[in-house]
Amino acid sequence: MNKRKIGILFPVLLFTTDAYAHSPGKDASVFFKNLQDGDTISTSYKVEFGIKGYGIVPAGTRDKRRHTAGHHHLLVNYPGAPAMDEPLPRSEHCIHFDAGETETILNLPPGKHTLQLLLGDETHEPLEPPLISEKITITVQD
Repeated sequence: MNKRKIGILFPVLLFTTDAYAHSPGKDASVFFKNLQDGDTISTSYKVEFGIKGYGIVPAGTRDKRRHTAGHHHLLVNYPGAPAMDEPLPRSEHCIHFDAGETETILNLPPGKHTLQLLLGDETHEPLEPPLISEKITITVQD
């Protein structure tokens, strides 16, 4: 009889573990370390990405770390809202940081631009719940 109980319990435990994979805690967040909404920057500017309560790993990571970490995607003037249930597209509006980078040099033309960070899993899908920063608007000057 004990074997039967263990046999029933084991699949439930596997399901429970998978249900929490790629699920950041309620205090996890991504943010810009050195930019705020309304900032004015130069045409070549080093932007730093911050993360709290979750880790950073390269895209494609397949070991256990993939359940507690992801990699950054920078949304630049992203049209509309990204789909949260499929891989993020590669484009001029969605820059992937596959190696686990936490900073980049922005070379944007002069004018107003929107920026937002979105963390993706090993296959570039947003996490559940998504780790996405506030969308900020910056101005680039010559």
